[in-house]
Amino acid sequence: MNKKNKIKIVVNGKLLTVKTKFSVKNLIEKLKIPINKVAIELNEEIVNKKKINKIFLENNDKIEIVNFIGGG
Repeated sequence: MNKKNKIKIVVNGKLLTVKTKFSVKNLIEKLKIPINKVAIELNEEIVNKKKINKIFLENNDKIEIVNFIGGG
């Protein structure tokens, strides 16, 4: 993959380089995160999980992925 085909994003504060045309769904799969147990925020906006395959990441996007934790 050459530099022209890469973008840099920040995921939970860590810099990550991915290919262009990389969707939020691709990211979740790459990180092996169970989609039903997280909330996803892209550039400070909550992402509708039904649309993650249609949301493509851009250079310098900031993604926060938060796990749900049960408690009482």
